[in-house]
Amino acid sequence: MKEEKVAEEAREPLRFDRFARQMFPFLTVGRFHAAYYRVLEAFARGKIRRLIVTIPPQHGKSLGATTLLPAYMLGLDPELKIAIASYSASLANRFNRRVQRLIDSQAYAALFPETTVKRAGARSEYVRTADCAEIVGHQGEVMSVGREGSLTGNRVDVLILDDLYKDAMEANSPVVRENCWEWYTSVARTRLHNASRELIVFTRWHEEDLIGLLKQKEQVVPLERWAQLEETERDRWLHLNFEALRTAPPTEIDGRAIGEPLWGERHDVGLLRQRMQLDPLRFECMYQGRPSAAQGLLYGRFAEYGALPDGIVRYANYTDTADTGDDYLCSVCYAVDRAGRIYVTDVVYSREPMEVTEQLVAAMIAAQPACDVLMESNNGGRGFARAVGRLCPHHRIAWFCQHENKEARILSNASAVWRNVVMPADWTIRWPDFAHHLMTYRRLFRANRWHDAPDVLTGIVERELVGVLSRKIRALGFAR
Repeated sequence: MKEEKVAEEAREPLRFDRFARQMFPFLTVGRFHAAYYRVLEAFARGKIRRLIVTIPPQHGKSLGATTLLPAYMLGLDPELKIAIASYSASLANRFNRRVQRLIDSQAYAALFPETTVKRAGARSEYVRTADCAEIVGHQGEVMSVGREGSLTGNRVDVLILDDLYKDAMEANSPVVRENCWEWYTSVARTRLHNASRELIVFTRWHEEDLIGLLKQKEQVVPLERWAQLEETERDRWLHLNFEALRTAPPTEIDGRAIGEPLWGERHDVGLLRQRMQLDPLRFECMYQGRPSAAQGLLYGRFAEYGALPDGIVRYANYTDTADTGDDYLCSVCYAVDRAGRIYVTDVVYSREPMEVTEQLVAAMIAAQPACDVLMESNNGGRGFARAVGRLCPHHRIAWFCQHENKEARILSNASAVWRNVVMPADWTIRWPDFAHHLMTYRRLFRANRWHDAPDVLTGIVERELVGVLSRKIRALGFAR
């Protein structure tokens, strides 16, 4: 029976999942990998021209799409020109070298003897470097490029984009997202032709990343039925989203019950729920593939306190003057305990002119014990700090210039703000505008009119917990 099975497999076309097992005999996979590999095989054989796959981190995304798939496709057709792109050239080149090592292996040669690359040290007219390997005797090659790198002069038959954003800070930066879109449309897309295929395999970070923009501008259809692989429409994208924890009803492709983990052997429900509690917003993006679900409120309900706890180690203030004439000046006094929890004690949140807010902020700071004051010097902040310093001669007041992107800072630190900042029990009554702007602040950045309150709480968390401002604070002589 075993010999008959081997003979039968030898007669039928080599499936992608069997290719993966022969390349990596000890490969550990879950049930969902069978569906994932079947979809990748359909892409490899030309049944899908444009494919988007979103998978949580550490679930075998890149191994399937960026290592095994290019080698498999070059084995099927050594004339293909395949380009692999990622957020950096070094990462893209690492993928390229992995593909080359597969092609070099004896197991691969037994399956695809026609597909070879130049051997190390061999004299040949063919190119083999970290970012390009040509197939000997054929026109095919595998190229790699970092985001914003050049593909000039190269025809691309297959474009594979694997994680064009390094982390949340990059994805939350509108400048990085715009540069990524510009590179994709003006460089990557211009190397494609009528028969070219595109595969985008991402962990989602932001609702307006490359996938989000494509959904706004082109037809993107959820991939839920196997019959869709035969429904060829030239310009349509098929999108397969593997949730870490299933929330949608079962489909033909993902038949899990609601609440079932994607790869329970590696990431069980308990572990995934811990990650969800740690950072609900990022879990929705990275693990569920639904950044659109985070377009609602950025913060949950803030924790509240009745009286300051024992163990307060320092008192401080963070102030940001108004960016424009109708923006709010936001000045927050707070206390920090031994565990690093931040307790807001008083707030000035006002659109009054500086000659009024100088008096208000000075009076608030004077009422705080041994309060270290840090002010952003942008937009007249240095002059404001000097004026407050004259009114509060017994407090240390310093300033610094904030150069980082506001949107990226607020969105990237949202979870840390929500988990670590504690408000007084009556805060919504004492500071109604401040409370309203925080509780209604939306994750879709451009949907917000007022950024001042989230910006200051972000600055406090960066100062106290994240360490972004540590060097600047040390330079100012503040003890930490």
